[in-house]
Amino acid sequence: MPTLLAKLQDDMKKAMKAGDALTRDTVRLAITDLNKKELDLARELKPEEELAVLKKCVKSREDSVTQYSAAGRKDLADREQAEIGVIQRYLPKMLDEDATRAIVQQTIAKLGLSSKKDLGQVMKTVLAEHKGTLDGKLVQKQASELLS
Repeated sequence: MPTLLAKLQDDMKKAMKAGDALTRDTVRLAITDLNKKELDLARELKPEEELAVLKKCVKSREDSVTQYSAAGRKDLADREQAEIGVIQRYLPKMLDEDATRAIVQQTIAKLGLSSKKDLGQVMKTVLAEHKGTLDGKLVQKQASELLS
């Protein structure tokens, strides 16, 4: 199975041939971020580290969308949103709200927790068991609702 970096490089070549500037530029920036992280660590990245770099790319673009929208630059916000869509093709699919709620409920029941003070323990357990497939903000929201 090819690494994420190899897949990105292959997709960049395809985007160049197809004339897809958005995909080409976005993938090129993601490759640059991955290579920079490899140089910083002075070793090859593990698959979970590669995904963490891509998640960081998405997060920075989400912040940019917020700032551009606040400044009234819809054109730039739309471009950043499109770039987020390109990067998310390479990330594992996140579970939806209902599935997240079910997992949080099961964890609370399994651990026998009921107080808001137990929020940290629920978050730690859920995110450790379902690393990469759950949105931390959504888990926190669901857990705080269920523990109230």
